[in-house]
Amino acid sequence: MELSEMFYKHDDDIVLTIFWNSLYIAFLLLPLGINLPTPFFIISITLGIINIFRSKKKFVLDNKILLLLPLYFVVMAISLFYTSNSSYGLDVLQRSLSLFLFPVIFLFVKEDASSVRKLFEFLLVGLVISFFINLSIALNNSISIFKEGFFTNVSIQDLTSFLDALMSGWNYLVEDEFSKLINPSYLSLYILLVLSFYLKKNLDSRLRTTVVVILFLYLFLLASIAAYLILLIMCLLLIFDISERSRKHTMMIMFVLGVIIFLNNPRVFDFYAKIKNFGNSIEYANSTSEKARLLSWDASLKLIKDAPLLGYGIGDANDILINKYSELGYTYNFDNRYNAHNQFLQTLLQTGIMGFVILVSIFVVLAIRMRRSRNEFSVFLILLISLIFESMLVRFNGIVFFSIIIPLLLKKRSILSSRIIRNNLIVS
Repeated sequence: MELSEMFYKHDDDIVLTIFWNSLYIAFLLLPLGINLPTPFFIISITLGIINIFRSKKKFVLDNKILLLLPLYFVVMAISLFYTSNSSYGLDVLQRSLSLFLFPVIFLFVKEDASSVRKLFEFLLVGLVISFFINLSIALNNSISIFKEGFFTNVSIQDLTSFLDALMSGWNYLVEDEFSKLINPSYLSLYILLVLSFYLKKNLDSRLRTTVVVILFLYLFLLASIAAYLILLIMCLLLIFDISERSRKHTMMIMFVLGVIIFLNNPRVFDFYAKIKNFGNSIEYANSTSEKARLLSWDASLKLIKDAPLLGYGIGDANDILINKYSELGYTYNFDNRYNAHNQFLQTLLQTGIMGFVILVSIFVVLAIRMRRSRNEFSVFLILLISLIFESMLVRFNGIVFFSIIIPLLLKKRSILSSRIIRNNLIVS
């Protein structure tokens, strides 16, 4: 595919041309850090607003469900009236502005199969670029650890042998340090959504197969337990959708082998080792990220019981949660100033039951509209489980991504319908 064919072209509409092309470039840069794509998201929002005022098109009645996201934003804004830290609250609200704007913009933008599909093509290219950048950084750091541990007399993490040095470098490679660009949870989300399109189609070319292998390796090295769980469910759904018995048996064997490989990730064993001592307060200061997540949930639930109706406001929710960590002795969470690590709990802390009901309603509608096929339902599960394991609507990476993807999924002509997604992505 030529470079010119990758971009959106509309000879009669320069506004929509720049709108879509800005989104494409933003999606390309999204896995490379948040500062790079932000100007292009701003350009697309600006042109989207211009398109609203010049458009004679009235939005379709069935698509009014998209207004749930702007309503969620309004509830967040209302919470500013009863929050003390208004400056931080305004910062969160400004960060969340795309939740209000993009759904309204998409009510007036008519997308077609090609324009929407290219969002995922550019995201794929960005993921491949970020993989090699992260891999080069992680390998360089791992080699440094190996050299220092093996070729000198200085003990690094009690390294006393070649095997210890090699293992230390390997463990470093598959820990959170692998992703130096953005949070591994957001990268995992992007990878899983791209994989959901690739796994539906046969790997009928070397390039397509290579890309899938890279994406699976990326997930393995990011070592996200939540991503592993989502991938497990996705693969099972795809296997059960295979009608040919011999092919289904082959895929089951490959699935079991894949599970064995992923379970050998050192982060998984570390998770099991730490989680069994969850109730031991001595371990609170030496927590893993997964155990810290459970402590975040525990502290959040305790706070929600005290203010279930309105929450604490978007300005105070995190401060109160951090104070709760200190009160409960959750040292690791307190030192790292962790949020709730669950968007539904985060919403309850910020806006109480009102925001929670709106957020749940969005996903109830998504579940109803995406129950038609296993592929669509797997995409729904990716988004839902991601919100269960992370506060995705706190950082701009998650906010802007959800504010674009969810409206496109909620529209009557979903981006996953047969007319929209034909699985002939860039590597076909």
